Amino acid sequence: MLPKVVVILGPTASGKSALAVEIARAVGGEVISADSRQVYRGLDIGTGKITKHEMRGIPHHLLDVVSPKRTFTADDFARLGRKAVIDITKRGKVPIICGGTGFYIDALVGRVQLADTPPNPRLRARLKKHTAQKLFHMLEKLDPKRAVTIDQNNKHRLIRAIEIAKALGKIPPLWMSDIHRSGRQTSTEYEVTWIGIRPDDKTLREKVHVRLHSRIRSGMIAEAKQLHAAGLSFKRMNELGLEYRHLAQFSQGKVTKAQMLSKLETDIWRFSKRQITYWGRNTDIQWFPPQKQKSILKAIMRFLHTLNNEMHFSVQT
Repeated sequence: MLPKVVVILGPTASGKSALAVEIARAVGGEVISADSRQVYRGLDIGTGKITKHEMRGIPHHLLDVVSPKRTFTADDFARLGRKAVIDITKRGKVPIICGGTGFYIDALVGRVQLADTPPNPRLRARLKKHTAQKLFHMLEKLDPKRAVTIDQNNKHRLIRAIEIAKALGKIPPLWMSDIHRSGRQTSTEYEVTWIGIRPDDKTLREKVHVRLHSRIRSGMIAEAKQLHAAGLSFKRMNELGLEYRHLAQFSQGKVTKAQMLSKLETDIWRFSKRQITYWGRNTDIQWFPPQKQKSILKAIMRFLHTLNNEMHFSVQT
């Protein structure tokens, strides 16, 4: 029998982290964080990294595993994530993969096949001279489908996508054949149930706004200054995207605080829409509004074959 894995995903600010903790407490699970920036040490407030208090005693894996000065790839995540799944299941616990980086989740559970294309130093050197906007337009011409889901401002990912597309003609089809059984998707390595949290657009926009300003009050700007003082270059902060890109611009005096907040909020909202677009191709995801926590738990318990109607379940979102 394949190990059973629960995936909880959703756009940024949807409340999935709190939900994952409650699910883990109810089913005896541990959380594997699937966030492409929360793997970096020190990127706490800006990424909305869950705190020890918020974990409520539930072990979390793949947080703070590498210096932000280094590059961490989907391949790195899949390799470490598989080790975490093995460790969790060996101890009789349920692996709960939770996050907003859909490509990382798909790489871990075997839903995508990562392109085995070696680096091209000469091409990379040429591409690094271009702006992110120029690189995005190049990718649009090479592979429009990949351009739809990529972070338009992440030069590192844009360069890698162009590198693959030029080497192979286009980025190869990543999606492996789904094996459906009783409404569940089986990957090559795990039996997976997919739970998606999706607030309506108005609610999500409000959550994005409230969350951003809460982070500012919690010291997000000071965090960026501390990271730079510790040796994280503004160039690297720009590569890390979203909050840190805008914080780098503000710290260099290129924009005012008001301009930073306005543009950042817009970019976070656009990012959330790209996340939803990415997951649109996965028909195995069971989507729920955030307030349907009991229905979510029942769906997961049915998947695990341990439904207990008397279990208490309460989630703060």
